Amino acid sequence: MSLLERLRDLLGKRETAGLTPDTPGLVIVAEAFDPAVADSAVLRSSPQWVARDPAVFVHHLSLPADRVAEAAAILAQDGWELREQGPDGDCVLVHALRVQVLDALHCAQERSRMAGLAQRLGGDALGWDARQPGESPTAPA
Repeated sequence: MSLLERLRDLLGKRETAGLTPDTPGLVIVAEAFDPAVADSAVLRSSPQWVARDPAVFVHHLSLPADRVAEAAAILAQDGWELREQGPDGDCVLVHALRVQVLDALHCAQERSRMAGLAQRLGGDALGWDARQPGESPTAPA
């Protein structure tokens, strides 16, 4: 990781103070589960997403159960938290979560990184979503 990337990550962490993956009231404001759709298009077509605000970035992965701990250790080096969601046939569904300010470039980089990691470990990267505080569009007024 270059000095510029480290500085950007450090500044980004300051901008995300207060938001955690467990913050109450988070709603999905953008999601990308079709690899043919560019992350920039996903963000551009997501009216609830607030570009300047931090989001909980969640990657959905399916990994062999015996490789989950290895994935968690690798991802933790860059501030990702891995949470098991449940069984998926011979694999385990997991979420890799991190709070950050999103932009199309970083979404694309991380999608590629997660796909590479999942493939190396014998799993699959299913897609991602972004969560920010707000009201669900289906919630009663």
